[in-house]
Amino acid sequence: MSPSRRGLLTGAAATLAAGPALARGDETLRLTGSFVQGGHAVGTTWPRALVFVDGEALATASADGLFIVGFDRDQTGSVEIEARADGRSARRVLDIARGSFPSSRIDGLPPATVVPSDPALLDRIRREVALKTEGFASRLDADHFRDGFAWPLAQFRISSRWGSQRILNGTPARPHYGIDLAAPTGTPTLAPAAGRVTLSQPDLHFEGGLVLIDHGQGLITACLHQSRIEVAVGQDLQRGDVIGRVGMTGRATGPHLCWRAKWRDRNLDPSLFVRG
Repeated sequence: MSPSRRGLLTGAAATLAAGPALARGDETLRLTGSFVQGGHAVGTTWPRALVFVDGEALATASADGLFIVGFDRDQTGSVEIEARADGRSARRVLDIARGSFPSSRIDGLPPATVVPSDPALLDRIRREVALKTEGFASRLDADHFRDGFAWPLAQFRISSRWGSQRILNGTPARPHYGIDLAAPTGTPTLAPAAGRVTLSQPDLHFEGGLVLIDHGQGLITACLHQSRIEVAVGQDLQRGDVIGRVGMTGRATGPHLCWRAKWRDRNLDPSLFVRG
């Protein structure tokens, strides 16, 4: 096992390394995954069943009965998952374990990337937020998450763990919702699983070169800070397809790929989807 991979086997990621968690019970609703903050559950139930999370209808199972539910970084307590179809229902309650999120300090960033104040820049940021919101709103009717994910780089060093509390130029900021994979500029960025491109932008203020991929049912991964983008919105991808090249565009102090994942409005740890 490489040092970069070994570094993952701490905190929440250790759950996956030990094997996926399994919620046993009635075969009409089976759940596997990482039941931790930033984790997820992959479910099997009736085809096209409506899936409720804590009483809210949030997903529809695929034609094969597969669905996914994500647990936000700040999720606490338990989560109730219920499937309903043709007057039938099945329900599970999962206890979500706490993750371990250390602090991470980054100094030397341009002030405009930490606390922007220029009116023109603020207007640009608002436009870019609208673009990202549209990309994350995609709900592809697919279950490409069913076979797990691969790392988006063939070789890398983990330079920042997922979920850490960021301190930027001495100022506390939002938690880091990505895992940083350090690699030389120009290293090919690979699609971690099949999906459809929902956003392809070469030069956003914070993210630099950004690609969003919908892997089905609103599970979307993001690859940030790329020096070049090689895919277009609407393009269908297979695992391993080249989508761009590592860089240090946007808010970055060195060449790396920041890899993120969201399920609807919940921030997930993408490393927990990687198998093997």
